[in-house]
Amino acid sequence: MVVIVSRNSSYRRALSEALVEAGGLNKDVVVLDADTPNSTGTAAFARIYPRRFVNVGISEQDLVTTAAGLAIVGKVAVATAFAMFLMRAWEQIRNTIARDHLNVKLIGTHAGLQDFMDGASHQCFEDIALMRVLPGFTVLAPADTVATKATILDVVLNHPGPTYIRLGRDNAPMIYDDGEEFPIGGSKVLEDAGDIVIFSYGPMLGVSREVAKELRHQGIHAGLVDVYSIKPVDSATIVKQAAKANLIVTIEDHRVIGGVGSVVAEILTETATPRRVLKVGIGERFGASARSYGQLLEYMGLTPRRISSLIVGEVG
Repeated sequence: MVVIVSRNSSYRRALSEALVEAGGLNKDVVVLDADTPNSTGTAAFARIYPRRFVNVGISEQDLVTTAAGLAIVGKVAVATAFAMFLMRAWEQIRNTIARDHLNVKLIGTHAGLQDFMDGASHQCFEDIALMRVLPGFTVLAPADTVATKATILDVVLNHPGPTYIRLGRDNAPMIYDDGEEFPIGGSKVLEDAGDIVIFSYGPMLGVSREVAKELRHQGIHAGLVDVYSIKPVDSATIVKQAAKANLIVTIEDHRVIGGVGSVVAEILTETATPRRVLKVGIGERFGASARSYGQLLEYMGLTPRRISSLIVGEVG
């Protein structure tokens, strides 16, 4: 499948385009939202396919259980909400979708630090930990708009079973060219491992790319791997790249507990040659409201400059 997406640096616009396209290709696709269609990007689907759109209101538990019911009668249910508030329904996700292995696609938007304006109450740093622990769930986190559209189309049209897709809001890096594919269970090696290797995903992949550039200026060769498929994860590539490096670094806008840092560490402790893993992410703190995404990254210590300085200190 060749995917063409407008290069708009907006996850939610890519989501909107993907859902409209998927709806045209499969009449069983039904989209549900929790009263935020303009914010998540589902409004276009609602206008074009009004009989296949359900706005449950500000009630994420109802969102999940209604999606489960639609899946039971054979629909491909896609439920969208801000990631933070979708987690309100974790018990329903566990006891309806996961236990019965239903064909529901959950899409959490505005994840991590992307909702910089609304502050700590809206910034979700725990969703990967909560979703990857559920049996049978696929967990994906595309890095840019091309990956977002390709991932959503593939999951909605081709991948049976429960899936969680973690998306940002608007500040998407531009990394991949149109036509790139992102098979579930895979990863993308953007730069082969050297002195260190960085594993990242989602919006922080763009930050990680800048970190690698800054390290190169200081004579440190940093590999970079996009771990877009968090569950199932590409263990073979993680092990292969880690074996080439002296230091493994994970960079994410998720808690360092339970995120991709934990995933990589878990994998490497089971290999014959485990390596040290430096986990860069959100620690024992909450976010804050900021005037820009860059300002919030600075406040949280997750700018390329701050992260590269941390890594240089570790290497030195």
